[in-house]
Amino acid sequence: MVMQLAQALALPRVRVNEFLTAAGFAAAYSQTPLDAEALAPVRTALERVMENHAPYPAVLMDKDWGILAMNGAAERLFGMAGIGVGGSGLALLDLPGGPAAWIENWPEVGHHLLTRLEVESRALGGRRVLDQAAKRLRDDPAVAGFATEGPLPPLIPTIYRAGEMRLSLFSTFMQLGGTEDITLSELRVELMFPADSATKTMLEAMG
Repeated sequence: MVMQLAQALALPRVRVNEFLTAAGFAAAYSQTPLDAEALAPVRTALERVMENHAPYPAVLMDKDWGILAMNGAAERLFGMAGIGVGGSGLALLDLPGGPAAWIENWPEVGHHLLTRLEVESRALGGRRVLDQAAKRLRDDPAVAGFATEGPLPPLIPTIYRAGEMRLSLFSTFMQLGGTEDITLSELRVELMFPADSATKTMLEAMG
């Protein structure tokens, strides 16, 4: 009955385990540390995907946007903002001058990010880290005041600026399929691609 209710409510695996434990049953899903020997093939596969994505940035994150790994292109890009492995993909909100100092089209990117964080938190049954970041975005006048005339474009790139450098990137996200382990189900790789020819040329030159 617990499993049937969990399935009907589309609960995340970690919540299912909590419900089962509260009902006096054993957890249904494992939660294996990412550095465990059993997950070595997965780590190898993720590393290969990220390395082969060069010269474009790739970032491995957990459910709270914690950065677990980066390829060289991502290290160069986000290193300029002091963001690296062990940090957070949400650290852009804390940069000096705010995210608008780093992201040229911050109002529309912030609006999109807010929607995404709210959706992800609901899907996970509520996550404090994501909810706090979403609140900060709702309190940001630039994001709160964002409005468009007509429908949004099919693709919203993030335009990063650092000095004379300007990179326009859009992202795709890769998640592991066929896994019942909580750790693996919560991993995702953000693969960034150039949204214009100038960005493509610059990334390939930085190579």
